[in-house]
Formats: sequence, C-alpha cells, structure tokens
Amino acid sequence: MTAKILLTISTAAMALSACATTLAPAPVTEVIAPAEVAPAVAVESAHARLFRLFKDSDEAQLKLNPISAIFRGDLRYADRFGDGITDAYYDASRVTAQSDLDRLHAINRGELDLTDQLAYDVFEFSTKDTLEGLQPQYLDVSKVRPLNHFFGMQTFYPTFSSGKGGAPFNTVADYDNNLKRHAGYVWWIDQAIARFKQGQAAGVVETKLTIRNVIEQLDNQLSKKPEDSQFYGPIKQFPASFGEADKARLAADYRTMIGGQLFPAITRLRKYLRDDYLASARDGAGLKYMKGGDALYRYNVRSTTTLDMTPEQIHALGLSEVERITEGFENVRKEVGFKGTLPKFFDYMRTAKQFQPKSREQLGDDYRAIGTKVEALLPQYFSTMPKAKLEIRPYDPTIEKFQAGGSYEQGTPDGKRPGTFYYNAYDLPARGTWQETTLFLHEGEPGHHFQISLAQENEALPPFMRFGGNTAYAEGWALYAETLGYDMGFYKDPYQRFGTLNDEMLRAMRLVVDTGIHAQGWTREQAIAYMLGHSGMSRTDATAEVERYIAIPSQATAYKVGALTIQRLRKKAMDELGDKFDIKEFHAQVLMTGALPLAILEKKVDAWIASRRAQ
Repeated sequence: MTAKILLTISTAAMALSACATTLAPAPVTEVIAPAEVAPAVAVESAHARLFRLFKDSDEAQLKLNPISAIFRGDLRYADRFGDGITDAYYDASRVTAQSDLDRLHAINRGELDLTDQLAYDVFEFSTKDTLEGLQPQYLDVSKVRPLNHFFGMQTFYPTFSSGKGGAPFNTVADYDNNLKRHAGYVWWIDQAIARFKQGQAAGVVETKLTIRNVIEQLDNQLSKKPEDSQFYGPIKQFPASFGEADKARLAADYRTMIGGQLFPAITRLRKYLRDDYLASARDGAGLKYMKGGDALYRYNVRSTTTLDMTPEQIHALGLSEVERITEGFENVRKEVGFKGTLPKFFDYMRTAKQFQPKSREQLGDDYRAIGTKVEALLPQYFSTMPKAKLEIRPYDPTIEKFQAGGSYEQGTPDGKRPGTFYYNAYDLPARGTWQETTLFLHEGEPGHHFQISLAQENEALPPFMRFGGNTAYAEGWALYAETLGYDMGFYKDPYQRFGTLNDEMLRAMRLVVDTGIHAQGWTREQAIAYMLGHSGMSRTDATAEVERYIAIPSQATAYKVGALTIQRLRKKAMDELGDKFDIKEFHAQVLMTGALPLAILEKKVDAWIASRRAQ
C-alpha cells in the first residue's frame, strides 16, 4: 500500500453484516431435549455496524442530492435535479443527520481499530457541523438568500449541463435525463424567487452589489439565442453512434425546453430581482449589516476553518502574515534591481507589457507547458498518482468576468472523465504571467486535482471520506501545494517567486479583508484599496476577490489556516524524524484518507510520527 494508514473493509466483517440472521431452533420431535437452548444470534462487529452506517448515510445523501451522485459516476438518480431549497429538504437533512449521529454513538468506539476510529471521528465531526448549520438561527437567515453571483445554480448549472461539465452525454438516455433535470431547474428557479420573497418579508436580504452582479449574469445568458446557449451545447456534440431520428428529436426537444421553459424561467428571475428585490437589498456589504448576520458569520468561521477560532483571532493572524510576506516582496524587489518603492514595484508588476499574455491561446499554452514540467517532477514527491488525467481549459466567455483566476472541477472516481483546471482569460492584461506557476500548482497538480482525485479513487475509504470534505483541508492543501514550487525549483526565478508570494499574500489578506468586511463593517472600496496596497494584484482581480468575499462569507479564511497547519505539521515531522522523514510518506498521510478536519489531521500525523520514531 502506498499510504501507511488506510481504512480497510474486512471481507469477513462485510459477509457477517450481510448475513446477520437468527438461527432457527431445531424442529420439535418426540425426544425432549435436556434443556432448552436459546437460538444463536450472529453478532455484528463494531466495524461492520460502522460501515453499514456509512453506506446507509451515503445512500440517503445521494437521494437527497442526485447531482452529487452524477459527479461520482453514479447515474441511478440522473433523471432528477434534486430539491435543496424547500423546508422538506432541510427537515429531511436534519432527520438524517440526527439519525446518523444516534447510530454512530450506539457503536462502541473502543471496539474499533485505529483507522476505523479515525473514520468515526471524522463522521462525528462533520455530522455535528451539519446539524449545527441546520439550526433555525443559522438556517433561517441563509435559506432566504438562495443565490448570489458567486454561489448559485445560475452559475453552476449551465456549465454542468453544457456537454463540457459534469453531466454525461454518452447515450440517448443521458440526453433525456438532462431534459428532465432542466425541468427541475425551472422548478428550482421559481422556488428561489419564493425564498427571496420570504427574506424580503423578514428583512433578511442579499446585498445590492451581489444582486446587481446576478442580474448582469442573467442578462448575459439571455442575450444569446437558445442554439448559442450553454444549454444547447450537448446537441452540438452528438456521439457518432446516434441515429438521425434520435438526433432530430433531441434537437427539437432541447430547442423547445430552452426557448419555452428555461429562458422564460431565467427571465422571471431576472425581472423579479431587477424590478422588485434590488430595491430591498441591503447597502452594507458585510453580514454585520444583516439581521442575524453576526451569529451566522461566527458559525461560518468555525465551520469553514474546522477550528474554534473567532473572527478577531483570524484578523490578527492575517495582519501578522501580511507583515511577514511583505518582507519577501522586498527581497524580490531588491533582487531584480527595482529602484522604486514597494508600491511602485507592485504597479510595475501589474502593468509591464513583458508580463501580459499576448493572446488567450498563449495563456493556454503557458499552462500546458507548466503542466508538463510539473508532471515530470511529481514522482519525487508522491508515491501515488491519480488515475484521472488533468485537462486545461479556459472558462466559457459568458461567465468568465465574475470567476476567479482559476478553478478546478473534479473528474470521475474511475478516472474516465478527467479533472479540469479552468483558467480565466478575461481582461488579458490583468493575467500576469508571473502568477501562472503558482495557480497551476494550486488548482491543478498537485493541488486540488491530487487531493480530490486520490480520495475519490481510494475505494478503501467510506463514501463520506472519498467524496466529502471541508474547506480548510481542501484549500489548505492546495495552498500548501503552491509552496512545493520551492522544492521543485520553480521559484528560483524571482518573478515566479513574486507570483507565489503574491498568491500567498492574497490568502493572508483574505484573513484580514473577509473578517474586516463581515465582522468590522469594511466597505467594498476599503477592502479593494487594502489589497492593492499590499500586493501586485490587478484592480480587476482585487475587485473580483472582494466581491467574492462579500458573496460567500468566511470561505476565504480557510486557505491560510489550513495551509499553515499542514506546513507546521511537515516541519514538526522533519524536526522529530530527521533522516527518517520521507516526503512521499508525509504526503500520503495527509492525502490518502480524504479531507480531514484539521484537529483530526494533526492527531493522525502525530500518530504517524510516533510510529516512525519507534521503528
């Protein structure tokens, strides 16, 4: 095995679980037995009970969230869009989580081996966090804000259904299932409008900024003819095996669905947001300005970081990190011989023509070249490589304006559909070439692509560890992956080193700015000015980042908290193990059991250090 600690399922225990029955007593005869013997009962082991719980819980989650099953290659519920927005859905989620927790606590943890105890602890942590988030004081002020420009079905679903996203289009049934999901999306849009109205009545509303951005997104979608929309994309790439009759029927059905149902529903949402809701939306950017927002933000911070940290602690950590990274910028400025001040150096890095991609094609070529170099070095640092390949693509031009500089979409667990690194080609002069290496390491290899793929391809893990996760671990790993560029030699070039410092500074500033906006009442303009004053970010990127933090409070705090934890654990292992330290083994410990809450990850690494020291 490549990882030292893997969760394994005992074949014997599984067989026992499947066959646990009460043995029938012997048939009555004229011979009377000396004593009556109670029927024997097959006793299910703690391990078998634990993994039966995991399986049952996973199945319940897939039924509640069928689109997540599609991403895993499970198409049993592929004709369903899912609910995800009604009180019935939230009630079912709460009942399921409480039942899971009760069943878990009925299992004697002391009867489990160490790897099963790890799974027990992660399941308990995540289920408790789910239950807390479903409590009325948090749910009531969240469910009435069902979407914004950065987080919502209107940004996710068109790409998912485009033929270039997560939905499969290999059979006629796949195409028909997509039509059924479209009907579900139409229903969901109307439910979202109802939720917004509920929030209006309660005085719990989104910001004017985020709603204006959503309106612009919807305008962009509706500006296209149905045949030019992302929803029509699958019709333009029929499999060769399809007959002409099927092609003709599906093309007609898709035109009817898009023009007759999807576009009218999107139009209803745009009209309502533009003509009604926008006037009610709040001016203050932060949750501080929303009823119930302070308590929600404190919960969000705990949930996102998986640690019992306060906004005040995170803000102070961010200021400290900003100060440390600033020293690194000064060193680069001196190394390249720039004579001006650091702010002037930032301006130079933002505007110098030598750092601006000449075309969208060049930007893509750059990332592919970096990918080739990185892949040649990965075997020196990792003992297991993902089965899924990595594709590199630009965002669709209709959505790129409001997207991050890059992002990752997972492939399937069997490796048949590759993972995808999306890069942003909007406003090319703002896409400095000095940031390309660190962005690829984060979103692609060995960042999100390794972390997500290695977990979901590991069939020894229970489903919630293969496919679940938390932001602090996932984004912490990806930011840690950027630092491997030092080990790999990519940052000997001072400009590429400026790029990784700039990205590290971004994550440090996020601690300051996210908490500044939501806990201290910073304005959008104040936050943008802070980011421009402490980094080489372009105004385009700084603006998109700040508007992202406004849209999804606390998510941005997880990166640095997670990365600092992993970096600290690596240093601890190197210091304590000395010559016994193996970077491949350390990475296996971090990666091969899925996305762990940070405190549980630390316990696992500590146990590995102790076992290696004893050898």
